[in-house]
Amino acid sequence: MGHDICGYNQAGEEIAYLRFSMGNGHASIVYGVLDADEYNGGVSGTGSSSSFSMQQMEKALNEYQKFWKINKIPESEFVKWEIKQIQDFLSICMLAAEKEGNVRVCFS
Repeated sequence: MGHDICGYNQAGEEIAYLRFSMGNGHASIVYGVLDADEYNGGVSGTGSSSSFSMQQMEKALNEYQKFWKINKIPESEFVKWEIKQIQDFLSICMLAAEKEGNVRVCFS
């Protein structure tokens, strides 16, 4: 079990991907900044997807960055890597939504 969160462009191509184990708290943070808690099935995503505008993705990225300005980033190299992966995911999806009008994110 785990959380697979994928971003897709208008052509249906996967452009961004995140993977979390079922106990990883960073998955909950991603659901939260995307205002997508209804897609969080606890041990995995619900299997549903939603479209996000550029403004929604920009807001999510800003909230995520603000979260880490308020909270101390752990010293673990893995956690630092994971934080960067999430920022990259949100940025890639934001750019796709800016270019194409929206981006589809699947939560499984």
